[in-house]
Amino acid sequence: MAAPSQVPGEGEGDDDASRRYRPGYELVAEQLLNYIAEQNLRAGDRLPTEQGLAQILGASRNVTREAVKVLAAIGRLSVRRGAGIFVADSGGGLVDDPLSHFRPTSMEDVLMLLDYRTVIESETARRAASLATPIEVRTIRESAETSLVAARESDAYNFAKADAAFHDAVGAAAHNVFLRSSVAGVRRLASQSDVLLFHGDAPGSLEVAARQHLAIAEAVAAGEAGLAGELMVEHIATTQSQFERKIRDRLFNLDSRAPSGPPARPSKNTASPDDPLPQETSAS
Repeated sequence: MAAPSQVPGEGEGDDDASRRYRPGYELVAEQLLNYIAEQNLRAGDRLPTEQGLAQILGASRNVTREAVKVLAAIGRLSVRRGAGIFVADSGGGLVDDPLSHFRPTSMEDVLMLLDYRTVIESETARRAASLATPIEVRTIRESAETSLVAARESDAYNFAKADAAFHDAVGAAAHNVFLRSSVAGVRRLASQSDVLLFHGDAPGSLEVAARQHLAIAEAVAAGEAGLAGELMVEHIATTQSQFERKIRDRLFNLDSRAPSGPPARPSKNTASPDDPLPQETSAS
């Protein structure tokens, strides 16, 4: 994999490695999402060609192509061969869905998302502690234990799978299809931020997150609804601190332009429109 592009405006000797380099296509992906929001484009609206977008965003066509691939992989764009590039449906099922303009690298948007996640998932955990069947408790425990094994092995891919399984299991144990669906939906949006903010990185401590999973699982197993909710709030607060740190790092680059040279190639976890959606890597 080629080295990522150096971000203009950041001096040498910066102790925070996450601020030193940033792939050009990530910068252009952010600019493209901002362009969609500024133009008030909706699901199904057609975008300019790659060349047209490159001119609008002040980037090279190659970098723009990589940005389009990443945004298509996380479900924000739809690339139709022979037809063009379109704004994709956010998945909310509404024609005028405000979530279609969710900006995964915006501090304001991500904090609102995490606030909503705190409300939804803390209540889900409380209900799971009151309603979970023995089989559901076992599923929650097993997924939490699997996440700890993956964390100890620094296996971000399998941690992400176990993490998703854990939160879905808690949602299922709440015995409310709308709560479970809300948990899944909000995590899909969070995964967009993971791809653009935590690309190629595993922020925070996966083991800390896994131990939080285990603590929540034990509270659910014990039927301690209040404790389960409090532990879930603490768990999401840990995720929030990671997002805040990463987004603040990005604020140094708000006025930076994407480099005009060839783009850095995405890592093996970066998908093209034909690849599976990249896995989450944040300790969530």
